[in-house]
Amino acid sequence: MPAVGGIPAGGSGKAYPGNLTLYVTVTCIVAAMGGLIFGYDIGISGGVTSMDSFLLKFFPSVYRKKHENESTNQYCQYDSQKLTMFTSSLYLAALLSSIVASTVTRRFGRKLSMLFGGVLFCSGAVINAAAKDVAMLIVGRMLLGFGIGFTNQSVPLYLSEMAPYKYRGALNIGFQLSITIGILVANVLNYFFAKIEGGWGWRLSLGGAMVPALIIAIGSLVLPDTPNSLIERGQNDEARAKLQRIRGLDDVQEELDDLVKASDASRQVEHPWRNLLQRKYRPQLCMAILIPFFQQLTGINVIMFYAPVLFDTIGFKSDAALMSAVITGLVNVGATVVSIYGVDKWGRRFLFLEGGVQMLICQVIYLSKQIFNSLVKTNCSFFFF
Repeated sequence: MPAVGGIPAGGSGKAYPGNLTLYVTVTCIVAAMGGLIFGYDIGISGGVTSMDSFLLKFFPSVYRKKHENESTNQYCQYDSQKLTMFTSSLYLAALLSSIVASTVTRRFGRKLSMLFGGVLFCSGAVINAAAKDVAMLIVGRMLLGFGIGFTNQSVPLYLSEMAPYKYRGALNIGFQLSITIGILVANVLNYFFAKIEGGWGWRLSLGGAMVPALIIAIGSLVLPDTPNSLIERGQNDEARAKLQRIRGLDDVQEELDDLVKASDASRQVEHPWRNLLQRKYRPQLCMAILIPFFQQLTGINVIMFYAPVLFDTIGFKSDAALMSAVITGLVNVGATVVSIYGVDKWGRRFLFLEGGVQMLICQVIYLSKQIFNSLVKTNCSFFFF
């Protein structure tokens, strides 16, 4: 989510000239590590909580219900307030930090916000990998959540402002692609780390987030600031030089002028939050709230968060549950690659409608499973959802 008050990356919406330079490509790849960490943290918890060694060490009551009391409903085996706190603390912390992160991103630049996110990610991953009790797990997850709040504010905005006009849609979806790749990587690592003898593979799973976290933390120190961010802080000459470099052109005056005008206009806006309640902005406000709201209600995030646990509770063995999560992640990445290709060719509205129809079909498949108790149909609906 962009920082509140950020300059629209497109300025006046004109089709400005610009090339997709190697410089822009590299900077966007480094910045997109923020999305990869987010996806990794989404996918890692479900696999870890399905590992017996992890449950035995931190949540023995869940382990006993899973293995010693076969009469307990499979879904209810994971009924534990502490386990719920471990998984949900990440998202609660992300919600809180996003409020602060928007101000930091706007006033001090996207780079600083990404640096904060990278440092918080590193700290959380280290604490989780070295955890000795549930308290350490929760503290580590909360630090990861704080990092998500900062990177989710700054990275999409950074990618949008760095991208040339004609490649903006594809590079913006690059953040979503990095999230899906992170989920897939987490599922693959969980599958292999669960096989490590000695029962310490979960430490590698939780600590694996340090790799992309270090990349974005170190990378944010050398990444260039966006022209938009420089203009917001009154550094117009530096913004011109930066715009010339990232566009690969000498003549960037038209785009620079529009960015300056947009910045001046944004400074003159009083009470931006109150303005959102005006009648003329009501359709946009409703769409901005209802689209993600109903997307959450489809249950897709539950599948991404807890895929191995869900497959386990419907009868899959441990290895099969983890492998099914890997297949789900592969389909997710594949669909995102298709959307990157099609977003500028077919338009966002087409992809939005197509995705909605596909989710509806998959919900019908899942409902059919509930009626006819077909395990195969449930598996397919999870994969293509």
